[in-house]
Amino acid sequence: MAKQPMIVGRPALIVIDIQQDGGMPTEVGGIPRMAGFEQVVATTERLVASARESDVPVIFFQEAHRRNGVDFGRELDGVEGPHCLEGEEGTALWPTLLPGPDDYFIAKRRYSCFFGTELPILLKGLGVSTLVLTGGLTDVCVHYTFADAHQHDYYTRVVEDAVLGSSEERHRASLDAMEYLQAGARRWSDEIVSGFAALERTAPGSLSDELIEVA
Repeated sequence: MAKQPMIVGRPALIVIDIQQDGGMPTEVGGIPRMAGFEQVVATTERLVASARESDVPVIFFQEAHRRNGVDFGRELDGVEGPHCLEGEEGTALWPTLLPGPDDYFIAKRRYSCFFGTELPILLKGLGVSTLVLTGGLTDVCVHYTFADAHQHDYYTRVVEDAVLGSSEERHRASLDAMEYLQAGARRWSDEIVSGFAALERTAPGSLSDELIEVA
């Protein structure tokens, strides 16, 4: 399969669960993470600024669970402990990555940004064809979102230097699995920033008859 264009049609930047527990140890935040959270935050800040400058929709996600645990389902059957409880400090979005007045925000109860959320309706209204994923965890919420986006027929890209896994091994394996589904899925932030800058500006929510591709 030939490598696909980086951006087809209108893109959206999806910022997945960059929350304050990312800077906390596993025993406090409840989730193991590989090193590099600070770099992911800095890279995502740059991507968000670039998207806003280029009129690319930015959609922020926050995983949050009711304090009685009723909506965890099978999430605690593996390595993860209780996490992202409503009202906890670690559940809040990272302070430098908050939705602005023209951005979008969706809370979710499960891993995938599609599962039980309004995301499909929002993407349809925005006329989006390509999703650009950042955040964490690479092997959990990012991977699950990528798979669902793929099955909803979206072109989907994961920014390698703006995602973080539960471990280096699982991070690399998930990136490889995403590339398996869509050739050209794995991208770097410099490529994405250049791609956003190259886009034609369109009014939010408009659908263009012309297919725009950015390699």
